[in-house]
Amino acid sequence: MSEMERRAFRLPIELRAEDGGDGLPSIRGHAAVFNQKSEDLGGFREIIMPGAFDSALDRGDDVRALVDHDPSKIIGRAKAGTLTLNTDSKGLRVKIMPPDTTVGNDIVESIRRGDVDSMSFGFRTLSDNWRTEDGEEIRELVDLELFDVSPVSFPAYPQTDVAVRSLADWRNKNSRRTDPDMAEKEKWVADMKKKHHIT
Repeated sequence: MSEMERRAFRLPIELRAEDGGDGLPSIRGHAAVFNQKSEDLGGFREIIMPGAFDSALDRGDDVRALVDHDPSKIIGRAKAGTLTLNTDSKGLRVKIMPPDTTVGNDIVESIRRGDVDSMSFGFRTLSDNWRTEDGEEIRELVDLELFDVSPVSFPAYPQTDVAVRSLADWRNKNSRRTDPDMAEKEKWVADMKKKHHIT
């Protein structure tokens, strides 16, 4: 099973007055966008495929809304009904009903001022596909477990160990498929190491 990863997108975040809230406007926006190539993530680019969040939404993953992915700064939760998630043709749409707390007021004010203008999400990959397009390696995220969504200060596309390991596995499998002599070469290398006592 893979480890948690995070991706961020600079997309408009809206504040809307809501009835029945804690007096603060709701926070709305897209935490992820479908069919858009990421920036370079360290030797590959990534695309979130439509349907990547379907199983998470169907399972009812208890997703949290956090500020900058900090679990001490929770501003919504799916189980509590203060975080609503759905997909549309653009991507993963979120609606957060922030609490009337210091954290809730601070993030609303930071969005209102334009200091925070990006959304991010934390996930674990359940299924992905790799391909090469125009000499560039592309990772397609097909099925994801969703942990959190966050308004974030810095929309980063961090190179993750998880994604890099997945890329290395794919390259290794792909090179074996494209080189029919790979098994023979590997056997020769192993025999030479054994013969010369190399570990």
